[in-house]
Amino acid sequence: MKTFYTDDKTTQIVLSLLKAHGIRKVIVSPGTTNVALVGSMQQDDFFEMFSSVDERSAAYMACGLAYESGEPVVITCTEATASRNYFPGLTEAFYRKLPILAITGTHGSKNVGHLKPQSIDRTIAPNDAIRMSIDLDKCQSPMDEWYVNVKVNEAILELIRDGGGPVHINLAFTCNTYNTKQLPNVRVIKRFKMTDELPPLPCGRIAIFIGSHKIMNAKEIELIDSFCDHHNASVLCDKTSGYYGKYRIDYSLIAAQQTYNSPTGNVDLLIHIGEVSGDTYTQGKLKAKETWRVSDDGLIKDTFHTLKYVFSMEETYFFDSYQKKDTIESKEYFNECKKEYDYISSKQPEIPYSNIWVAKILADKIPEGSYLHLSIFNSLRSWNFIKIPKTVYTICNVGGFGIDGPMSTVIGATLAHPGILHFLIIGDLAFFYDLNSLGNRHVNSNLRILLINNGRGTEFRKKDHACAVFGDDADAFMAAAGHFGCQSKTLVRDYVQNLGFDYIQASSKEEFTNHYEDFVRMQKTNKPMVFEVFTDYHDETVAVNAYRHILEDRIADLKNQVKHKIKSILS
Repeated sequence: MKTFYTDDKTTQIVLSLLKAHGIRKVIVSPGTTNVALVGSMQQDDFFEMFSSVDERSAAYMACGLAYESGEPVVITCTEATASRNYFPGLTEAFYRKLPILAITGTHGSKNVGHLKPQSIDRTIAPNDAIRMSIDLDKCQSPMDEWYVNVKVNEAILELIRDGGGPVHINLAFTCNTYNTKQLPNVRVIKRFKMTDELPPLPCGRIAIFIGSHKIMNAKEIELIDSFCDHHNASVLCDKTSGYYGKYRIDYSLIAAQQTYNSPTGNVDLLIHIGEVSGDTYTQGKLKAKETWRVSDDGLIKDTFHTLKYVFSMEETYFFDSYQKKDTIESKEYFNECKKEYDYISSKQPEIPYSNIWVAKILADKIPEGSYLHLSIFNSLRSWNFIKIPKTVYTICNVGGFGIDGPMSTVIGATLAHPGILHFLIIGDLAFFYDLNSLGNRHVNSNLRILLINNGRGTEFRKKDHACAVFGDDADAFMAAAGHFGCQSKTLVRDYVQNLGFDYIQASSKEEFTNHYEDFVRMQKTNKPMVFEVFTDYHDETVAVNAYRHILEDRIADLKNQVKHKIKSILS
């Protein structure tokens, strides 16, 4: 009987990636739950297969085969104690850094703990037996297929990363039909080290997206600017990116437009550096044909779902290496991004008293050389919409992305640079969450806190938030309204004044305008300061919505122009 490949999509992806990465040597132990994998391999001449009844022996055979051939070796068996018998050989491989890929079949992790035959728990392995373990279930959606593709690429690359060693894939047995004549085309992710010959840049537009990043020094900025000079590139940033060079575009304002997809979001190559970003608008709108991730950790981080290469090296080495390669003297892409940003920025709407309105007033008045800390999420989003001078360094706790420690973080920062002013923009829930930090005896006089007190998590009342369908009912639990004195005018004032802070408050645009100069004056005072700004969550929602629809009038005009043109042609 002629068999073809398994019809199971997960196993197909595994097979395709083994072939794409050139892994052909396989030692098979008999069993049921690895039948789909083994049966598919058996009918494909690409794979060089060997048999071993004893899994313990199979793992040791793989050690010898991997060492002598210099190639990765797959070992595969069924579940239960069969897989346990791999551990002695995998331990040997771990200490000798031998690239052995153990693919163990399973009826599925959901069976573990429910007295199902052979279903054993593989979630924990000895620290010195495998470098990485991944668990693959049945693909039921495109997102599942993306996940399986990324994880299998990651597992295969781990076989040789930093010297290499054994890796484990737990592969669910879900299908026993064999009608697939051709394996699917799969995305292959490759890793480059400093000693490798680096690939050529693709032709076309290049965007550099920078997630949260340490503040860059002059050399780092110079290298990125030089890269952009020669490669038709633009740098897309938010307030955590740490880059203040001449190719910076605060792209969140463009990407936030809810009814407009800018053509600048379509790029031929996206170079991704930095870590977690809170700029969800840009991440949602960028569409890259391929993404290159540059990080000295060399890890697979497929934020944009188009990852092709990972460069395990310092960013400075990467950008320096491409200074003279594939040079294109063009600023076309940057100029288009800048034109779009300048146009949208010039159309900023009139908005009510809110976090964004405060940002518009204060952004260019923060003293030069200061640090501006932003709490998530409303404060970060609001200030991402507004251009801030290059002389002000902006920071946000987007690593863990929680509201629980922004004041403690900025207090720590003030201790590192007591001669520099540190400003914090924070919402009321985050402020009260971290309230105890203000009583710390190390609080310095270079700390200035702007508290946006709207009486709730206004994030959950935005028109584009999932909670919007609940209306006012969202306040009770999801937006957590009504806590912390219900916008009391005296609660924070009395507390911080008793701790030795200066205190200002404002409940309207007029009051804010009368008081903000004291908050941003360059001269250090003898006391830290809290400026409490009382806003209404309805106004906060209106402001965000207005900034997300700046281009609606422009789009309507373009549609009308097209209609008139069509009518004139037809007439």
